[in-house]
Formats: sequence, C-alpha cells, structure tokens
Amino acid sequence: MGQSLVKNYIHLVFSTKYRQHMIFPSVEEELHSYLGGICKKLDCQPIIVGGFTNHIHILCLLSKKIALMKLVEEVKSHSSKWIKTKGLAYENFYWQDGYGAFSVNPSEIDRVIKYIANQKTHHQKKNFEDEYRAILLKYQTDFDERYVWD
Repeated sequence: MGQSLVKNYIHLVFSTKYRQHMIFPSVEEELHSYLGGICKKLDCQPIIVGGFTNHIHILCLLSKKIALMKLVEEVKSHSSKWIKTKGLAYENFYWQDGYGAFSVNPSEIDRVIKYIANQKTHHQKKNFEDEYRAILLKYQTDFDERYVWD
C-alpha cells in the first residue's frame, strides 16, 4: 500500500491553571477562533472549539504530520502568549500542565459537536471537575486524582 490514509478525530480538553475563571466573554470568541487557527496551521482541521470560563474543548482531525503531544504543546503555548496581549486581566493567564485527548468515532462526531457547542448550558448544572471526571470514566481512562488537577 503506497498511500497513507489517516482520519483521527480528537477531542482535546484542558483547563486554565488551577481552573481559574479567566476566559472572559470579551475574549472568548476570539480565543476560540485563535485556537482553531493554530490547529489549522498545523494541518489539524478544527471542527469546533468551545468551552467555558475555565476550560477548552477542541474537536479536530489530527494530521498525520504531527504528534498529538506536539499539537497540544503548540496550541497551549501560542494561545497563552496571545491572550496575554489582550490586557492586564490576562497577564497571569496560564493553561494547566496536563490535558485530555480522546479519539472520537466518526459516528459520534455530531454528538460531540453538540456537546461542545452547548458548554454554557451544560455548566449551569455541572462544574469542570465533574465534567472531566465523567469524560475520563466514559473513555475508561485510568487516572489518579492527585495528578489530574494543577
């Protein structure tokens, strides 16, 4: 087989450092667009970017040309530098050290898009910590609470 065919949908989840509520409405839409732009530049086609005041969800197609770890590193580092240019309210903005990355079955894409698009409504009932634990359990991910949060 001479051709390399790849289609890996990835759902990335990461929070602000200590889950501080620092993604303010005044910058939220632009941040989401910026995050999508970084993905696109890395040939990882963004499907949807969303989140809430203290975390981000990105659904994208992972390029065959980049490792997942490198994608996350680039997304977090460039967006952290960018948001700090948005004013004094962001001078102490940092992303958490870790992240969650989960493969998504193509048959589930519409459900994940809807889930990410409805984050504001979702978080009227559930905080990020409970949401993230539920995602980890859904994907049967082993984790130690002592090391999940920073």
